[in-house]
Amino acid sequence: MAIAIMSLASLSEAKVKFGIRGGLNITNMSFNYDVINANNKSGMYIGPTMKVGLPLGFDIDASLLYNKMEVKTDIYNENNEYIKMSREALSVPLNLRKGFGLGDKASVFIFAGPQFSVNIGDKKITEFDWKWKNADISVNVGAGAMLLNFLELKANYNIPCSNSGSSEDPAGVNESKVTGKTGGWQIGMALYF
Repeated sequence: MAIAIMSLASLSEAKVKFGIRGGLNITNMSFNYDVINANNKSGMYIGPTMKVGLPLGFDIDASLLYNKMEVKTDIYNENNEYIKMSREALSVPLNLRKGFGLGDKASVFIFAGPQFSVNIGDKKITEFDWKWKNADISVNVGAGAMLLNFLELKANYNIPCSNSGSSEDPAGVNESKVTGKTGGWQIGMALYF
């Protein structure tokens, strides 16, 4: 009972800020065998965000992001062009942060947490029978800086925990199903109101 009361007291002191977050994806896609290679391509993300201040310099941030990722494979289509793989998702990152103050107007922080993504774009790439999964899970790890209590800059690596899609042997050289994981760097900013 005492723990519940202390938790409620802590939450009542929590500072909640709302804002908008956006940035650049540098997508990395890996496959379960080396016949297919994918080059890094850029994408973007944007959406509303929320930060909840907790005691002892900790924060929780959560966002609802439109997330677009794209890679260029080394597989050719019938026009002798490289096939591009593009994925659109709604992503919900939920990060625990620890801040370190540099005075009243600036701080730096480190963060980590899970990210849940639901595919909202095309489910298939018909050029080589690729099917995106409906949802996947990844983990964010990164660092950032808060300036003037409303401008946030941060960078993180998104580590895939599950496959994001599969294909029935697009290169025709392996009897098994080809699976791929999508992760990569994210560099961006947020403005809090």
